[in-house]
Amino acid sequence: MGFPGKKFFVEQERNSMKTIGVLILAVFYTVYIGKMILQKRKGIQTDQIAKGKEKTRIYYIELAMKTATYSVVAAEVLSLLFAPPYLPQSFVVVGAILGILGDVLFTVSVVTMKDSWRAGIAEKDKTEIITSGIYSISRNPAFLAFDCVYAGLLLIAFNWVLLVFSVFAMAMLHLQILQEETFLSKTFGAEYAVYRSKVRRYIGRK
Repeated sequence: MGFPGKKFFVEQERNSMKTIGVLILAVFYTVYIGKMILQKRKGIQTDQIAKGKEKTRIYYIELAMKTATYSVVAAEVLSLLFAPPYLPQSFVVVGAILGILGDVLFTVSVVTMKDSWRAGIAEKDKTEIITSGIYSISRNPAFLAFDCVYAGLLLIAFNWVLLVFSVFAMAMLHLQILQEETFLSKTFGAEYAVYRSKVRRYIGRK
């Protein structure tokens, strides 16, 4: 009986990375859903994406974002389970690092936001601007976390269909950020303007 060849070990490494990809998704959405459950127990409706809104631009962008972010998860799962490997192992490793970073960033973001965290624009809820911790270097660390996970899983299980879904989801998240910035400017006025003048949209201070 001969020893396993190089191809066998490469395939084992690929499978290990795909397993890591599945775990990245599992951790991310466990945090997401767990936060929603905790807030629901306090009487807070976390998911306000395209809910209780008039059929305006805000509603349709949120609806498109919701569709995109749900669809890309399905594409990610299918790609991790069934897509053959395309990219070099070095790309896959970078993808795993990005995905894990996204998990950590998202967890820190929702914990720091406390009960002011919402998915979607909370037009009727009374929330506050959080500017401490991770929010002192990013105005949108949770959205940045989504992007890290999308990019990471794309590198781990690259295929052209997943690329299209990932880019579309990231574009919709960016549009949502722009909508939220307009809402926060109207709601918090000078307080948000000062914060916006000091901290960049995605990462870094001005």
